[in-house]
Amino acid sequence: MTDQDSLNLPVLGVRQNVREQIADALRAALVAGEMRPGVVYSAPTLAARFGVSATPVREAMLDLAKEGLVTPVRNKGFRVTALSDRDLDEITEVRSLIEVPTVRRIAETVAAERSARLRPLAEDILAAAERRDILAYIEADQVFHIALLSLAGNSQLIGVVRDLRHRSRLYGVPTLAERGELVPSAREHLDLLDLIGRGDGAGAETLMRHHLRHVRGIWADRPETD
Repeated sequence: MTDQDSLNLPVLGVRQNVREQIADALRAALVAGEMRPGVVYSAPTLAARFGVSATPVREAMLDLAKEGLVTPVRNKGFRVTALSDRDLDEITEVRSLIEVPTVRRIAETVAAERSARLRPLAEDILAAAERRDILAYIEADQVFHIALLSLAGNSQLIGVVRDLRHRSRLYGVPTLAERGELVPSAREHLDLLDLIGRGDGAGAETLMRHHLRHVRGIWADRPETD
């Protein structure tokens, strides 16, 4: 069995076009560390896993190449771009600079009923963690964080954070999922909404900073405990 054969790829639905669905699924697999750095993945092999033709897969991979997530390899496929610890540290630092103060501002300025609408999204993260569904966890986490930051009303900020999240790698997620240890990180999203709903800007800021440190540990397969 090859790395490509072992990928846990989802069944495609009808909510978006095939190319977009494949790109989203591949990003999730990259972030979850299921697609490993340095490995070359061919469009026909991935297409067989998705049950589609190679064309939309190749187009989706080209989209990922534009984002710097993979590199085309002539006549072979696409090689997953490697990220160093320094790269991941820098991504964490930039995300902290953006997201921590933004979450505090949301807690202090946005009406509680608006943030309360995000609770089902946070519950989706917890449900995915409890059933140890890695890709569902990654997708639900992405949806929640983008929706939360959208409350700040800054589309440029959303674009930057989305790009940073796409370039992240959560190498430790599969191991944590197998051990059932994703749940504490998942619960932090509900705790964050509770703080925001109470207008506790300082508390939301502290938890968001902790959450990003926690996630950085998951990237390295060394989860933070404090």
